Amino acid sequence: MHYFITGTDTDAGKTYVTCLLIEALRREGRDAVGYKPFACGDRLDAHALRQASGHLLSLEETNPVFLKVPASPFAAALLENRTVEVEIARQGFHALTAKHACVLVEGAGGWEVPLKGTETMADFAVSLGAPVLVVVNNKLGCLNHTILTVRSIQARGLRCAGIILNHAHDERDLASISNRMVLQQFLDVPIVAEIMHGEAQIDWPADLIEV
Repeated sequence: MHYFITGTDTDAGKTYVTCLLIEALRREGRDAVGYKPFACGDRLDAHALRQASGHLLSLEETNPVFLKVPASPFAAALLENRTVEVEIARQGFHALTAKHACVLVEGAGGWEVPLKGTETMADFAVSLGAPVLVVVNNKLGCLNHTILTVRSIQARGLRCAGIILNHAHDERDLASISNRMVLQQFLDVPIVAEIMHGEAQIDWPADLIEV
């Protein structure tokens, strides 16, 4: 089973969480690798995914589309007078799924980040067809972003396999404590993991059994 991992915003901790998930699978002896189809500004995320994947993939296999400007792929391509090569990114995914049992695809930014023309990251995810995991920066204000993201995923006909609450900061407040309960009330999607700040190792979530 392969998963597409999106976030409620660009600082939700997608790379951090994706790396933890890959490492959890690999500790269980699973053939899991990470894929970052689009990167803008730098390739630090791709390097982190390569490391979590045991350096099984080259940098180009991990991240086939790289733009130097730190912006959305759409805006970065405009500023660089380039075209975002969405088809190359799609082909890269299928090449990896032909070789590896589990490919975790990390998006760039949030769910509807613009890519090319009128195509967004959500359209790209739909073309892959994989179930989606939503990484949430568990803080004040995340409820709106999370509910909107999950409902958009479902409206596009994809299965939202779960929500992962990521405590990106060490401080806790009433919002971060109560967000889990509120999301469980308003969404029909399981919260499969809650990752505390600085947590260096997790187990593969028990609710995600199709791997």
